[in-house]
Amino acid sequence: MIRVEALWLSATPLDMRAGMDTLLAQVVRVFGAAQPHHAYLFANRRGTRLKVLVHDGFGVWLACRRLNQGRFHWATGQGGFELTRAQFDALVLGLPWHQLRDEGVIRTL
Repeated sequence: MIRVEALWLSATPLDMRAGMDTLLAQVVRVFGAAQPHHAYLFANRRGTRLKVLVHDGFGVWLACRRLNQGRFHWATGQGGFELTRAQFDALVLGLPWHQLRDEGVIRTL
């Protein structure tokens, strides 16, 4: 099992042709370093695809996800943001993770 202790989202859109080495370089550029047991999320400009890079302490894992309908709700701006597990779970399902409040309930802003 891959242990993930922190989840980070990069607000900057990424070319989904990027491979593991390019993503690792982007993690270092945006977050300063790739920390063990941390996961880093990136999306394309349209918000229909995402990639997750996980550093497990020995190497890196790369996972991809695509929505056939709709878009991932993504942060805007530059830099990165830390996500809670509930926010991550909502994000990968295409739900508005930034509207999560207490007890995982999604409310309007």
